Amino acid sequence: MGKKEEGEMSEILKNQKGVEQNVLGLPVDRDILFSNHKDIYKQGAEKRQTKLFQKISFLKPFLKEDERIFLVTTGCSPMSIMEQFSTGWIVFYLKRSLFVFTNKRIFHIPTRFNYSFRNSIAQILYADCQTIEMKGRSLVVKYKNGKKEKFYYIAGKERKKIKALLKTISVEGVQSKTSGRIHLCPRCTKELIKDEYTCPNCRLDFKNKAEAKKTSIVYPGGGYFYTGHPWLGVGDAITETILLLFVILSFVDTLQGGKDGFISFVLFSIILALEKVITVYHSNHFIKEYIPKEKEIKPIIASQ
Repeated sequence: MGKKEEGEMSEILKNQKGVEQNVLGLPVDRDILFSNHKDIYKQGAEKRQTKLFQKISFLKPFLKEDERIFLVTTGCSPMSIMEQFSTGWIVFYLKRSLFVFTNKRIFHIPTRFNYSFRNSIAQILYADCQTIEMKGRSLVVKYKNGKKEKFYYIAGKERKKIKALLKTISVEGVQSKTSGRIHLCPRCTKELIKDEYTCPNCRLDFKNKAEAKKTSIVYPGGGYFYTGHPWLGVGDAITETILLLFVILSFVDTLQGGKDGFISFVLFSIILALEKVITVYHSNHFIKEYIPKEKEIKPIIASQ
């Protein structure tokens, strides 16, 4: 079989129907991947999926020996009402994610705003799910442990395809210990333990809530910088610095006998404290994505 010319976006092994093929070295079911919701091949689907595959080039070590990719799409991670209210429209950029549907599970991959990998990856085993449904623009997952999660703004180009695909997926099989979404170590690919920020297998350290809280309180914008959100950190640092300046000035005014100095001091102190509380709240939610302390992670390739 001839090689594709250098610079081509995809490397596709075009064999007979039903034979396992690859895209950028990742095993796929081409008949599913490049078709629409009616199982009809579409050139547009092939072009878009091949483009999205460039964003998941890191995925190969995470795949099981007999695992094949059916579909890749974009969307947003679960988010609370408080997150949406306190952050505004920018939360949909902060929560951007990739979703990879295979014959065994769904990979949920929290990303940067441009969908690049930030060394955070989770899995949803079909066997852990009670139901998986597309409801409007959201992917709603009900787990067998009784919990429910909603993933927002699934890309419109894949919604119908996902609906059709989910009808063919079985939720029977062996459940995991958690029976829910679980994060994986980006270095050794093993399951992580909820609320424990060191990989039990390879001992990779992740950023933790205690440190996030400390940096949020001590440094203006510290929590955002710590969790890898520098633009939010800059904005928060400016806001906190201005509020701190007003607190100091109003305190000095109070000492000098100013009539409204004490009231201003109390008011700006409360606002500054609320700003710190919001920063801690946001940082704790970012920490749940298991962000490694190391900037560059080299995966350990091991037989699975």
